[in-house]
Amino acid sequence: MKEIVIANLSMDFALRIVNSYKYLCNERSEYVMSKQLLRCGTSIGANIAESEHAQSTADFISKLYIALKEANETKYWLTLLHRAEYLSETEFESMMKDLRIILGTLVNTIKKTKE
Repeated sequence: MKEIVIANLSMDFALRIVNSYKYLCNERSEYVMSKQLLRCGTSIGANIAESEHAQSTADFISKLYIALKEANETKYWLTLLHRAEYLSETEFESMMKDLRIILGTLVNTIKKTKE
């Protein structure tokens, strides 16, 4: 059940990332950092999707760790885009709120799977 929740959360977040990428390119003329954000922000869900058909528990945990690393990289790029004034405080906080939920869910899932 938790895997379905995190898969849905990460898909919704990936769609937000895609829309943010479009906005940053079309409205803010920012292409480099936004491309990095697009790659890592959508990779979270891709790795979670891969984990659904893991070959073993260790493989499942490994895929979730990769998703966790991508989520942390996403946090970095969101913060940088915010500090560089490409994202407003409202945009930044809204996306960070969603990202914190994903991070927490990933950490909890990894911990419970290891037990």
